[in-house]
Amino acid sequence: MSHGHSHGGGSCCHGDDPEEPPERRGQAWGLYLRIDRERLECLNERREGSGKLVFRAWEDRGDRHQFVESDDDEELLFNIPFTGNVKLKGIIVMGEDGDTHPSEMRLIARFSSVHHLSIHFSKNFGAETTKIFYIGLRGEWTEPHRHEVTICNYEAAANPSDHKIDQITPQTHFIS
Repeated sequence: MSHGHSHGGGSCCHGDDPEEPPERRGQAWGLYLRIDRERLECLNERREGSGKLVFRAWEDRGDRHQFVESDDDEELLFNIPFTGNVKLKGIIVMGEDGDTHPSEMRLIARFSSVHHLSIHFSKNFGAETTKIFYIGLRGEWTEPHRHEVTICNYEAAANPSDHKIDQITPQTHFIS
C-alpha cells in the first residue's frame, strides 16, 4: 500500500469501516495491547527502543514526548508480531505537520489473518529524517491456533518379534 499525500493535523487514517462513536473509539484502536512487545522491532530508529513507544492507547496519541525518529535517512521499518491472529481494519499514523511526516507507507501482510505485520515508511515530505508520534492499529484479535504435539509410531517393515502369534498350522487338503 503506497500513501503519498499530506494531511492537516499531522495524521492520516486508513480503514474501510465507518468511524467509531467517541465513547468506543479507544477500544477500537486497542490492538496495541495485542503486540508482542518483546519481539517488536523498529529498524533505523535513532534512539534504541523508541519505535515501541509509538504503539500506545488512543487516549495518549497526542503525547509529543514519546516518538520515534529515523537515524541515517528518512526510512523506518517496523516488524510487529502479534500475540494471536489479527484482522486488520485500519491504521492511523501521526507525525509532525512539517517535512518529517511520512509521505509513503508500505504494508506487507494478508489483512484477514495477520500474526506479523511489517510497516515500511520509505519517504517523507523532504526532511532528512522521519518522525512519528503515534501508530494506531484497529481490528479484531483472536486466540492463536495451537498446534498440539502428536505422537506417532510407524514401522517401515514389520518386526516379527513384535507380532507374537501362538502357532501357525498349515492347512492340509486331501484329494480323494
